[in-house]
Amino acid sequence: MALDSRPQRFIIIGENIHATRIVLRKGNRVKVLDDGTEGVRFRDTAGKTRYLAVPPRFRETQAFQQGQIKHVMIAVQKGISSDSAEQEEGTEYLRAEARRQIEAGASFLDLNVDEVSTRLDVQQAAMRWLVGTIQEISPIPLSIDSSNTEILAEGLRTCDCCAGRPMINSATLERIETLDLARKFDAEIIATGAGRAGMPENTEQRVANVEELVGQARARGIALADIHVDPLVFPISVDSNHGRHYLDAVRTVRQTYGPEIHLTGGLSNVSFGIPNRKLVNETFIALAIDAGIDGAIMDPVQNRIDAVRSIDRTSEPYQLAAAMLLGEDEFCMNYLMAFRKGRLGS
Repeated sequence: MALDSRPQRFIIIGENIHATRIVLRKGNRVKVLDDGTEGVRFRDTAGKTRYLAVPPRFRETQAFQQGQIKHVMIAVQKGISSDSAEQEEGTEYLRAEARRQIEAGASFLDLNVDEVSTRLDVQQAAMRWLVGTIQEISPIPLSIDSSNTEILAEGLRTCDCCAGRPMINSATLERIETLDLARKFDAEIIATGAGRAGMPENTEQRVANVEELVGQARARGIALADIHVDPLVFPISVDSNHGRHYLDAVRTVRQTYGPEIHLTGGLSNVSFGIPNRKLVNETFIALAIDAGIDGAIMDPVQNRIDAVRSIDRTSEPYQLAAAMLLGEDEFCMNYLMAFRKGRLGS
């Protein structure tokens, strides 16, 4: 596809208000507080530096023992608690997270509460609270994200749409009824390359699944411009072909449907298990833009799109990362060797 026929706006779905997200206990955002507990630093609406305190119940979890703090999950649980001080703390923390993504260029804010509880009624209440809390301060629309259709519906019902039409994350062939929610609530939708029986194994399966799902969406009157196709990104550390499978699927879908449809994906998945993830992520985003994406489900704070567009493609770090992502570096050996020798930068 010619460069000038590709969509120009890059649609960033900010992924960080998600109950699975972690910060490292040894990271620079975590501090031991005066009472001996740990807290995650944030700046509240008034500009004051504060800390989201890790509650005793979370300090007993496996994640905490492994050096991880599920900060979004903690903040939501505080927000829906009966304690007014905790409610205020959770609210301020999540609004601070939202502002960070908005200021970094997010187009949508992705909200997910699935891990807040195992109880559906609590998950639904959490989604209602989170949508209401974020939309009050957000100038950009929300992406309602869940593996459960009932939770998606609850979030969509709560959206006031003042900042724009919401998005649904996501529809699959296994969960086709999500397309009906998109019609009912006039929402844009992320349509993934997952099949009815599981994840795709190659480019061809991704494309076949996408074509069937897009056909189902079109049959329901959903416009191509409201569909954001995610052909699915898997870690390159697991299979050296994963990057190429995604990129080839992007090219095929773009050629099939033209510039009107959107192409996206959780691009940071590709770097899981690989050192210097920032380099790998930025390189993969650059390659995916070349292939035809016009958006990504990403952390705009960590991976700035302006840095991606200006990346030095002649540099050795970029060349090594690109070769790995294109399947030209079996078992990622050249990249890993260069990392061990300090050739990839910080």
